Amino acid sequence: MKFQFLSPKFHGLLDYAAAGGLIVLPFLLNLGADSALALWFSIAAGFGLIGYSLLTDYTFSAASVFSYNTHLALDLAAAGAFVAAPFLFGFGALATGYYIVMALGVIAVVAVSGRPKAEAEADAQPERA
Repeated sequence: MKFQFLSPKFHGLLDYAAAGGLIVLPFLLNLGADSALALWFSIAAGFGLIGYSLLTDYTFSAASVFSYNTHLALDLAAAGAFVAAPFLFGFGALATGYYIVMALGVIAVVAVSGRPKAEAEADAQPERA
């Protein structure tokens, strides 16, 4: 069974939806009441996601600066930051839960994201000396 069923095109759509969530949800959840940093860290992450999504080599970008694999690595780095931030900055329970859920969501999306067919085939080819 193939677990990487999410196409790069659909991943791109999810990126922009997730960015919107990262920007809007902290206000809806009132994360600023816990910590101004808890609020603004999510907003910065949302705009960062928009930025590197616009520069990723996939359907919904403005320029092909980053490969899709690099994009996935940036996603995983963001997930790591989401896990670390509450503990580094002493966020309260709500903000900690929010960031852990966001990190798990990012990890799940990366785990089920397939790669473009040509890129996957190129990686499968043995290197020549």
